[in-house]
Amino acid sequence: MGYLYIFGTVIFTVYGQLMLKWRIGKYGSLPDEVWDKIIFLLKLLLDPLVLSGFLSAFLAAMCWMAAMTKFDISYAYPFMSLSFMLVFILSIFWFNEPVTSFKVIGMLLVVSGIVVMSQSA
Repeated sequence: MGYLYIFGTVIFTVYGQLMLKWRIGKYGSLPDEVWDKIIFLLKLLLDPLVLSGFLSAFLAAMCWMAAMTKFDISYAYPFMSLSFMLVFILSIFWFNEPVTSFKVIGMLLVVSGIVVMSQSA
């Protein structure tokens, strides 16, 4: 059951990040003027999908607290790096973000680190 909590943390984190990026992209860039920034941010806060991203972050935190009852943090935390990998992969398809050799090498290093650190349990 503990791994399900870690999985929930990762999935809810990834969903929240992708949802916020997608919706913020629909509204454009942050304006320069202070009042316009406030209006811009209020519009974002009223967007139901932005709110779902915040709810997702809350659910990720709940899953993480549950995971902390099952594992040492030094064992569980490296699995959070999977969120970097999933955001990278999904952003390629969803946002047409570029794939570079440095990004791929970095992702492979992250995966290698997860494998190495998970062997200590």
